[in-house]
Amino acid sequence: MNNQLLKPVLRVMALSAASVALIFVINNFLIFWWGWPGLDLLFGQLGWFGFEAPRANLEGSRLILGWLQIVLYLGPIILITVLVLQTSKRTILADSEVLSRLASYIIRSAFWAVLFIGIVDMVLSFLRVEGLLSAVFGDQLAKDLGRSTWRGLYVHYPLIFISFIIGYFSRGLGFIWLALLIVAAELLIVITRFVFSYEQAFMGDLVRFWYAALFLFASAYTLIKEGHVRVDIIYTGFTDRGKAWSNVFGTILLGIPVCWIILTSGLGGKSNSINAPMLAYEVTQSGYGMFVKYLMAGFLLVYALSMMMQFISYFLQNAAILLREPGAKLYQPEQEASGASS
Repeated sequence: MNNQLLKPVLRVMALSAASVALIFVINNFLIFWWGWPGLDLLFGQLGWFGFEAPRANLEGSRLILGWLQIVLYLGPIILITVLVLQTSKRTILADSEVLSRLASYIIRSAFWAVLFIGIVDMVLSFLRVEGLLSAVFGDQLAKDLGRSTWRGLYVHYPLIFISFIIGYFSRGLGFIWLALLIVAAELLIVITRFVFSYEQAFMGDLVRFWYAALFLFASAYTLIKEGHVRVDIIYTGFTDRGKAWSNVFGTILLGIPVCWIILTSGLGGKSNSINAPMLAYEVTQSGYGMFVKYLMAGFLLVYALSMMMQFISYFLQNAAILLREPGAKLYQPEQEASGASS
């Protein structure tokens, strides 16, 4: 297969894989939060792919919603195919950059979300443990803020929405600031414990909340910057094309499947590891702590989705090297370091 034919095939496959991952997450939200039927029930009713028939047949609006879920998957794939055919001169590297920017947007917005939610929820937890919520917000609102479902729905989710707006206009990923905030939060615990003999559960919750975010959100950025530790017994001796082949196969056989395992095992059902705590707005059992434990389960979703986008981008970047696209090259951390020092 020549390059002129292989390029559009790779572009369609990569962009379609990215769209399927995004739609899978959106579809999960539609099923478990909005009560849409899901493809398994529709396929079971139609007798497709061996799915078990539902106990009650889908009818009326639920049947329409089931078909809309199929359109949600197939529509973007068809649109991507048409766009790729219309932009035959577009490079694979350009698509790789788009996916990398998408991964950056996801983790950038997630950073702002954990920053805002961490500060706001810590303040609310402090007021609650000190019995000041009623004095500040009134009895009814104080009672509502003491329930995880209400706080999640009317405090956390609006902050997440605002964060995705800020993430669109902001370009800094904020990992350095998040690491600094973790140190500051830990230092606050030390000072209040040993100087003022004061410590509450929400203080430790804040450190764990931010630390988990730092560890998981930075993974996709670290991948494209070649910051993850490699076992360089063989890889360092490869030529650039040999390294590109290694990266392509590693991405297809290891990277992308791991992300799908996390997504399917965490979102496969109502009681799965990501869905269950998020649907229940799960909180810690440590008393007057922060109401953010369910969001920490969502960190795995952010991790898997951002890594998926970055792995597909990484695949295209290395495929461009193999197809000898102009400007395609392996990322060299030492070159960036030398450029920064100069």
